[in-house]
Amino acid sequence: MPIRIHIADDEELARQLLREFLAKIPEAEIIGESGDGFSAVKCINDDRPDVIFLDVQMPKLNGFEVLELLDTPEEARLPVVIFTTAYDQYALRAFDANAVDYLLKPFSQERFLTAWKRACQQLRLHRLSAENAGQDEAQTPTAAASAAPAPAELARQARTQPLTRLVVKDGGRIALIPLEQLIAVEAQDDYVALHTAEKCLLKKQTIGSLEAGLDPASFVRVHRGWIVSLSAISRLEPMGRERYVLLLQDGRRIPVSRSGYERLRGLWGA
Repeated sequence: MPIRIHIADDEELARQLLREFLAKIPEAEIIGESGDGFSAVKCINDDRPDVIFLDVQMPKLNGFEVLELLDTPEEARLPVVIFTTAYDQYALRAFDANAVDYLLKPFSQERFLTAWKRACQQLRLHRLSAENAGQDEAQTPTAAASAAPAPAELARQARTQPLTRLVVKDGGRIALIPLEQLIAVEAQDDYVALHTAEKCLLKKQTIGSLEAGLDPASFVRVHRGWIVSLSAISRLEPMGRERYVLLLQDGRRIPVSRSGYERLRGLWGA
C-alpha cells in the first residue's frame, strides 16, 4: 500500500532534498507540496496525506498554526507529522504536538531514514487501530475518531509561550487576529466568539484552552463566559450587593463574577 506524503516547506532546496530521499523508497508517493502555511492547510485538508513533512517556520502561518487549522477527520487516523526546521529550540514543542520526529536542517539521509521508519511504524499502528475498530461492533468509527485528539488540540497542548495572534477559519478564508486587536472573548458552547473593534469571528475552541494561551498580564477571565483585554476596560460599575458589570471603552457591558472581580482587583486595580 502506498504511503501518501505532503511536503510543506518554503525552501525549494529543502523540498528537493526530501524528494530525492523519498524517491529511493518504493512505497513513498508525494501527492503534494506547499511553500507557505496557507497553501499547506488547504492542500492537507483537501488531499488527506498519510505523512506530512512540516517546516516550523514558513510564511503566513508557522507549522504549529498549520496543525491547529487542519480539519478534524471523520476517521480515527490523523496524519503522521515529521517537523523540519533549522532551529533546535522548537524540538520539545514539536514532540509535544505529537510529531513522530524532528529533523534539524541540514539532515543526512541516514537521519531522514530514522524519521521515516518512525513514521511508518506510527502509520502501521494507526491502520491496525482502524482495522480493530472496524471489527469491534461496540466501537463505531465515529466513536474511535472522538477518542483521538484533533490536530488543533495537539497544537494547543504544545504551546509553551503566550500567543501573539489567533488563526481562525472565516468561511473559506483564514483570518489572522493580532492579540492587540482582541477586545474580548465570549464562550459559546464548544466555540469562542472573538470580538475586535471591527468584527466578531467564531473559533472552534473552548474558552478555558484559549485562556491558557493568553498572556495573563494582558487578559483576564472576568466571568466563566468572558475574557477581556485589560487595555479595553473603561470602568467597573456596581450592580447591587457584590455584583458588578464591566464597561469597555467601546460601550460593551460584560458581566463580572465574584472570582472575576478578585482577579480584576489584582490586575487592574479595581
